[in-house]
Amino acid sequence: MADRQKLDFLILRYVPDAVKGEFVNIGVLLLGDGFADVRLTTDWRRVRCLDPDVDLEMLETFAREIRSQLQNSVDRESALKRLTDSFSGVIQVSGPAACLGAEPAEEIETLVRMYLEKPLRPGKREVSSRQRILSEMQRSFEAANVWKHMHKEIAVSRYTDSGDPLKIDCGYRPNGIIKMFHAVPLVTNPDLAKILAFSYGQMSSGIQIKEQASSSLTAIVEDNLDRSNAAIGFALTTLERAQIGVAEVGSMPAIAEQARLELHL
Repeated sequence: MADRQKLDFLILRYVPDAVKGEFVNIGVLLLGDGFADVRLTTDWRRVRCLDPDVDLEMLETFAREIRSQLQNSVDRESALKRLTDSFSGVIQVSGPAACLGAEPAEEIETLVRMYLEKPLRPGKREVSSRQRILSEMQRSFEAANVWKHMHKEIAVSRYTDSGDPLKIDCGYRPNGIIKMFHAVPLVTNPDLAKILAFSYGQMSSGIQIKEQASSSLTAIVEDNLDRSNAAIGFALTTLERAQIGVAEVGSMPAIAEQARLELHL
């Protein structure tokens, strides 16, 4: 198996109205040593819903220009800024997030599926896996008389101003630190680890600024994971690199009891 290399990815967003700040993800940019490429969505329906008058030819021209500039530029950051500035803010770029991949060409296709393609209707197995973890989290916190004192569905966008749709399942604030928990079914959907890692990197900085507090995030995963499985192993490494803790759902009673003690309930 080829060694994984560190890569950086950015999300290209179409923002037709800077005042409203509404956007649609339209592209993924992946950068690595000797590699730079961009992929645009092939399904423009969501873009047209946001802006019926969108100039698709302009967006495709941007993609060609950015690919050419980044593949031939030494200072990629400056080249990217020049290009986005030339489109007057209609196209914006997210902050960079790190990922690992043995084959950059394959990794960018994975990112396209995660951030650009409209997901198929989730299968019952995937829905029940996450719901099962979340239900056990709630039961444990309720048994410790903690659940009603917790914040639920904590919007990442509250701290990033990015329109990130992710909401963290729950959290509480003892002693100047915001502790958060999110159900992550790694067996059925290990790619959720990348989404969580991408969002939390920006969220933690926003919490520090807006709440004057540090933060922690724990991913609650299935019991007895097969850590030799490549996808699960990669997901766990991704969470670790993002400084996201990992706890099996079986440890929820202990986590809930710790929360009860910290909240003095």
